[in-house]
Amino acid sequence: MLVCGCGRWMHTQGVDEAFDDEPHRAWLVRSECVGCGLAVGCEGSPEETLALVDRLVWSDDARHALERMPPYVAPLVKPEVEDYVRSKGQKVVTMALMAQARQGGAVAWEPEAEQRLVNVPGAVRAMARLELERTAVERGLARVTVALMEEVKARYFGMAAGK
Repeated sequence: MLVCGCGRWMHTQGVDEAFDDEPHRAWLVRSECVGCGLAVGCEGSPEETLALVDRLVWSDDARHALERMPPYVAPLVKPEVEDYVRSKGQKVVTMALMAQARQGGAVAWEPEAEQRLVNVPGAVRAMARLELERTAVERGLARVTVALMEEVKARYFGMAAGK
């Protein structure tokens, strides 16, 4: 927990999963004083910065994914995901935890598939991971493979080419 210079507690305003891929995981935790409005941020590994999180918060990426859901789905998904995150003893709803909550657990990744995911542009990597894991679960697969990645890529490429 952080204490502001004015003597009040600073509260967590958000978490940015700056880099959430091994081995370069980093979060930016943003906090603000409700008294004077001073805002600060701290970047570090999730393990280092978690101590600054004072309540359950959604990472920017996870919140964005939630906000993009249809308005009749989001109110159902939010409590389900938050309950799952609390049951895991976590305080930050990340894209990975959101995917696990929606799928009833984690999906394993083949090392080759994980390495290929690193090549996906950062702006869409989290959504690509979520879609690949969702597809694997729908098909009853325990792992994301390179073959599955190619299939999903072809499906979306085919959709884009048809427009």
